[in-house]
Amino acid sequence: MLVPLSWLKDYVDINISADELEKKLFDCGFEVEEKWQVGKDISGIVVGYVDSCEPIPETHLHVCQVNVGGPELLQICCGADNVKAGGKFPVAMIGAKVYATAKDHVTIEGVATIKKGKLRGYESQGMLCSGTELGLNEDLYPGAGYNGLLVLPEDAEIGSDVKELTGLNDWIFDVSITANRPDCQSIFGLAREVAAALGEPLKTPALDYTETEVEKEGFNVTVEAQDLCPRYIAHYVYDVKLGQSPAWMRRRLALVGNNSISNIVDITNYIMRELGQPLHAFDCDYLEGNAINVRRAAEGEKIVTLDEKEFTLNPNNLVICDGKKPVALAGIMGGLNSEVRDTTTEVMFEAAKFARDNIRRSSRALGQGSDASQRYSKGVDEYTTEMAMKRALHLVEELGAGKISKTHKNVNTGNSLEPTTFKTSVKKVNAVLGITVPDEDILRILTGLNFQPEINGDELTLHFPAYREDMEDYPDVAEEV
Repeated sequence: MLVPLSWLKDYVDINISADELEKKLFDCGFEVEEKWQVGKDISGIVVGYVDSCEPIPETHLHVCQVNVGGPELLQICCGADNVKAGGKFPVAMIGAKVYATAKDHVTIEGVATIKKGKLRGYESQGMLCSGTELGLNEDLYPGAGYNGLLVLPEDAEIGSDVKELTGLNDWIFDVSITANRPDCQSIFGLAREVAAALGEPLKTPALDYTETEVEKEGFNVTVEAQDLCPRYIAHYVYDVKLGQSPAWMRRRLALVGNNSISNIVDITNYIMRELGQPLHAFDCDYLEGNAINVRRAAEGEKIVTLDEKEFTLNPNNLVICDGKKPVALAGIMGGLNSEVRDTTTEVMFEAAKFARDNIRRSSRALGQGSDASQRYSKGVDEYTTEMAMKRALHLVEELGAGKISKTHKNVNTGNSLEPTTFKTSVKKVNAVLGITVPDEDILRILTGLNFQPEINGDELTLHFPAYREDMEDYPDVAEEV
């Protein structure tokens, strides 16, 4: 799982190096398979101010005098069509490393070291850079997709490090999540562990939103296969305004490998990465019968998924249906017949818990996998299902992507989302560990994990949060300590 350090810092204050954080994660039981800086191949790039810019006769080139914060201006030749006096652009100094591009100025062909050179008889002491030459695209940094120089903000400090300005100094951790910790297959889930390890408070994402009095009259949700779907939540959003997501959301999705599509779709992908809960948005115009039904597929029933693949189903497969037909392969992928389109004006958001073994078997049998099925196959808890829906509606409101109606359906089997009380012995915990851990350390550690511990003599009382389905007995407590 890819974890950007900058995103992790949203939920916990981290004042240690990337190397130290890697060790902390390992001590918590999470192997970092790889870590890298976003701009690992880039160096020696500073903010430059073009003091003057004169055309070189009979060429498309310009000769520029550039202020990079040093005692003298640098003379740099540039062929970009948007170079101009008074602009601030990235400057690769002599000895700097940038990405070498093909003639199309888009395809990266390797890493180049900048040397002093001459163009049409004019000496050039560096290079003014495009976003592509820094490894950036439009999602990672606004304006980086332009086939010309990357324009930097007017208030950018001359001579400052462009990597810091553009986020190229960020770190990405590729963390291996063990099968028994599905609660950590998200940025926020790992933040809970990091907060406990560092002794820092955990910051919870905003979950508030405002409902209107508008209702989707007659809308109904039925779950026939409650053994495979113990909780299904649907919420109606209308007056949808599809558009581009804000730069901060596009950047974060890009860092974890998701392409930005539209604000509504991006919200579902963002929350899957943030909280570990897959979400789906159905275009209500294509939901027939004003209903959703979660059931086993009929023998020979067919569905075409978002990637335009057709599947023939059987009762081992769980499907989400409207009043007449399947509109999604539950826990795997939505149907092409209900996807969000440019014309979408109202959507039904879905958040659900599906039986992990059923999703795993269906995904394998059909040969159809997705980011959602990977998470459902490991397990998603019902607490996070509710939290994720609230988070989605908050983001809809924050991004101005639609209005939130009062139509909300929560069909479940009655499982409690409150903490589970558990009692054990301090001696039993220490016996598993083979050492005697002081009571104050046990309390500190388990408090950091939100277990609300109490010690009375040898009795240890804990309250396991609903998202910690892995906590069953005292050996699990010992492992946390």
